Amino acid sequence: MGRTMPSFRLTLIEEEQEWRPFRNALDKKDRKEFDSMFADVRLYISACSYATKPVRAQPVFMALAFHHYKQLARIAEQMEMA
Repeated sequence: MGRTMPSFRLTLIEEEQEWRPFRNALDKKDRKEFDSMFADVRLYISACSYATKPVRAQPVFMALAFHHYKQLARIAEQMEMA
């Protein structure tokens, strides 16, 4: 039995390549931020792999939303403690 979905690591590389024209249109400083954004997705690559969504951008966007949610929750917690 073969897998029906490709490896998410490969899928993420393909997704990143499809966004290359957008990235190249950004300022150099913004390109670094864009690359950092995809690096954040790699933190959740296992969860993205288990999500097995037919639209490969969905796990990417969820990983980014989750990562930013965690950052905001940490900032809110620090503000409450101050």
